Amino acid sequence: QVQLVESGGGLVQAGGSLRLSCAASGRTFSSDIMAWFRQAPGKEREFVARINWSGSSVYYADSVKGRFTISRDSAKNTVYLEMNSLNAGDTAVYYCAAAHFLTASAQFYNYWGQGTQVTVSS
Repeated sequence: QVQLVESGGGLVQAGGSLRLSCAASGRTFSSDIMAWFRQAPGKEREFVARINWSGSSVYYADSVKGRFTISRDSAKNTVYLEMNSLNAGDTAVYYCAAAHFLTASAQFYNYWGQGTQVTVSS
């Protein structure tokens, strides 16, 4: 059974930092594109960041560029999202996902985690 399990969410003050983790199991994801998406209440799910299998190619949404860093440890089948300078606009449920090719479009991601809540208080 393929699973993606996020962790690391929580409540943080504006300006603070959090590190999200996504542990994959059921098969190796070392050749997959891994990404983070988020969904705020009443809004559509939006792309945050993605990383290729080697970590040599990363891409960020403009809204998080310079503040968030995506990385992966293929040996551990885990992808991370380091989030700094958080603001209220970052409040959302964060999901990790896996795809077979480079894309920022949610429709092409085949596997999804259950999400972890990030709440930024102002």
